[in-house]
Amino acid sequence: MMFIDREAELSFFNHILQRQYPGPAQFILLYGRRRVGKTHLLRYWAEQSGVPYTYWAAEKEPSAAQRRKLFAKVDNRPVSQAPLLGSWMETWEAIANLIGQEKHILILDELPYAAEGDPAMLSSLQHAWDQRFQHSQLILVICGSQVQSMETLQHRQSPLCGRFTGQWHLQPLPFYTLKTFFPNWSAAERVAAYAILGGIPAYYQWLDPALSLVENIRQRILFPGSMFLGEPTLLLYDEVREPQSYLAILKAIGSGCHTLDEISNECLIGKNNLSAYLVRLQGLKFIERRLPATIPTPQRRRSRQGRYHISNPYFRFFFRFIAPFHETIPFDLDPVMGKVQQELGAFVGQTAFEELAQQWVRQQAKQGVLSFVPERIGSHWSRSVQIDVVGVNWSAQQLLLGECKWGEQPIDKQTVRELLERRGPQIVEKMGIDPHRWQVTYLYFARSGSTPAAQAYAQEIGIGLVDLEEMTAVLEQIPDNAT
Repeated sequence: MMFIDREAELSFFNHILQRQYPGPAQFILLYGRRRVGKTHLLRYWAEQSGVPYTYWAAEKEPSAAQRRKLFAKVDNRPVSQAPLLGSWMETWEAIANLIGQEKHILILDELPYAAEGDPAMLSSLQHAWDQRFQHSQLILVICGSQVQSMETLQHRQSPLCGRFTGQWHLQPLPFYTLKTFFPNWSAAERVAAYAILGGIPAYYQWLDPALSLVENIRQRILFPGSMFLGEPTLLLYDEVREPQSYLAILKAIGSGCHTLDEISNECLIGKNNLSAYLVRLQGLKFIERRLPATIPTPQRRRSRQGRYHISNPYFRFFFRFIAPFHETIPFDLDPVMGKVQQELGAFVGQTAFEELAQQWVRQQAKQGVLSFVPERIGSHWSRSVQIDVVGVNWSAQQLLLGECKWGEQPIDKQTVRELLERRGPQIVEKMGIDPHRWQVTYLYFARSGSTPAAQAYAQEIGIGLVDLEEMTAVLEQIPDNAT
């Protein structure tokens, strides 16, 4: 098995094996969105730990079948030879007797499926932990892909609240890992792939690194029967009971509707009902409500400038490019490929390139390259002006303003001058800050670099110019704790 950028997670789990507080027994919660690599991580860690382990994944089936399969796994016997246990309480007791005081790793994957089948499952697990497991040497790890359901396990209303001795939210892989998966692709292709796939390792493995990105879109993503085509519906059906309404909302946001009014008008759902759907989608981490980074913290809670965006990168690609042609894709790929060829550049520029520019600012600040550390990094939008990258430190009175251009032509002097002479002053005025007291830094991120005249002007005025190669050189530096 190959692991990339999972050293921090492996270090955490290996430390758990040595921990003696609050006792040798440990109760760990691992969660993260589907296909992010949770099972791969846990099985790899357990196999290399040297400790006997049991891995069991719950399925959507009757509780009696779940209990029998779990006991058979722990006892290392065929399911047909395992006893029929009458309750989860009886099952945990039987497992505790099997393991005794031996050190053992027990991984319970997709736990929400088991909890849905029997509401008493979680409370009986809590009782078993309190009475038996916490007094043993068991390393109990529960895992799940339903992020919101897993997070509620830590809430006060959950029977398991207060029992966990550690938790980890597994995140998608960072941008630099794409270079390992697709070493022959250009920097522009890797950025575009990041815009489409995010950091989901399973998606990377569904592609062919020997093909170009465009050919992968045609032959792997759009090919009839592709796993990509059914992915959004599959994930929604796993989480919600009315997927059609949620699909309509995601399609509206994906097509460019970002305000409550725009989304309501597009998907024909009243705003009162729409708000509940949006809250649910935010809880599932499918969408997010963004606010301009220029709004001070005390004002953010009551601000009405929020816009809804799809936070799942593949969902963004799917609902912009595939959903409008979903019914005709099995028969004719030309319309969707035509849209991809016409609009993919704009899509990449509006999503991944801006996000990576913000990551570049964050990383440079962390390394001390910038003159200040921003308290907030994001973007700004209003009726009068929009800017792609904003970094602000209110206490130090420092402001960074940056623009991003994904075009194939180098930016010229006039484009750079517009940032300094028009957009910058508009932002400063909008924020209501004193330009004589605040220090403002300007940056331009350009895929294709800049003309000699633009470079001379930027050097004279003190504006930073960052091209794609310079950006990716910083973002693709592998941290010391990653392999």
